[in-house]
Order: sequence, then structure tokens, then C-alpha cells
Amino acid sequence: MTASRIHRYPVDTGAALSAEFTVLDGTAYFTVIPSAPGGGLSDGGILAQSEAVFDNLERKLAKIGAELASIAQMTIYLVDIGETRAAFNEVYARRMPQGRMPIRCAVGVAALARPDMLVEVSAVAEVPDTEG
Repeated sequence: MTASRIHRYPVDTGAALSAEFTVLDGTAYFTVIPSAPGGGLSDGGILAQSEAVFDNLERKLAKIGAELASIAQMTIYLVDIGETRAAFNEVYARRMPQGRMPIRCAVGVAALARPDMLVEVSAVAEVPDTEG
């Protein structure tokens, strides 16, 4: 039996429904929600939740030595996209490194997993080579 090439973080997800992120052959896969540092959802509307998503994304990327510029692809799920897209894009344009924007797709959804959640992001990022 060969060892799995998929590395889950944390290694033991316990009763959680999902790993925090996974890494396969130098590529990391993330899903990020607007959770607050103490748990629960970030207070506030779409601007506050968008900031929380980027804070959480940066925190997860740092665990593998990566940064926002390492993101190759991003899918953004927005509740009421007609009302929330401009505010999310404002935060996105300010937080993403200029000249290093990933390919992205914004999807309007009727609802997300938690009733007050307005945004969720899935991202694919390059894991920096630490061997070199």
C-alpha cells in the first residue's frame, strides 16, 4: 500500500466535517468562511465578512509559507450577488497584491451553510518550494 499524497491539515480532523485545508503535490486547496477569531461568524455586513475571509485566508496560507500572491484560482460565493459583489470587490482589490490577481469566478447563491453568512471563498494556491 502506498502512502497518500494528500496531506490534510489538521492531520486529525476529529468530528469536523472538513479539513482546514489540503495539499496535494505542491498545490493547496482551501475553503474559507468569515469566522471571527473567537469562533462564530464575523459581525457586520458584507464588508466585515469579506475582511474576515481575507484574514482567515492569509492565516491559512501562512501555515504553508504562502501568501495571497500564491493563489492561482479563487471561487467566491456571494448571497444576493447584486447587492454584495461591489463591496466584496472593494475588499478584494485592496487586499490582493496588484499584478498577482488569480483567475476567479463569482457565483451568486441563494444561501450559504450558516444563515447570516454572506460570503464563502474556495481557493487553490501554490505551496512554496522549501527544498531549494
